[in-house]
Amino acid sequence: MRWQHDGGFVADDDPARIDVDVVHGFLRTAYWSPGVPRDVVERAIAGSLNLGVYDEAGAQVAYARAVTDRATFAWIADVFVLESHRGHGLGRFVVSTLLEHPELRGLRRVMLATADAHELYRSYGFGDLPDPSRMLVVQRDPATLYGSRA
Repeated sequence: MRWQHDGGFVADDDPARIDVDVVHGFLRTAYWSPGVPRDVVERAIAGSLNLGVYDEAGAQVAYARAVTDRATFAWIADVFVLESHRGHGLGRFVVSTLLEHPELRGLRRVMLATADAHELYRSYGFGDLPDPSRMLVVQRDPATLYGSRA
């Protein structure tokens, strides 16, 4: 599916259109995925509902994905807008378009994690976990996991 942004940008959920170089280039330096190898990014794309945002020339300028069973749960991840294209409302465009995607409607739970965009996500209805003690995590150090594969 495709969605049009007023500024001439287009969001598209076609995974074949994702520019893995752009996504990997951003994610390998992002605070949440430092050093992530390209093959890991490729597998993440393959296993997700992806949304790329493209400029009028067709170059990818933003991205977000949902890890989901398309029935009950989704985890929103890897949301970004390239620095060169910030200030055009593309962060809101990519998030709102992904959250409104037909395959994510009616889910019981949609989650995400952020270090710096709490207010943005609160504007979409996200809130703190009602009981964080129910949530557990296994977290591994990226440097140990990936070493120098990036």
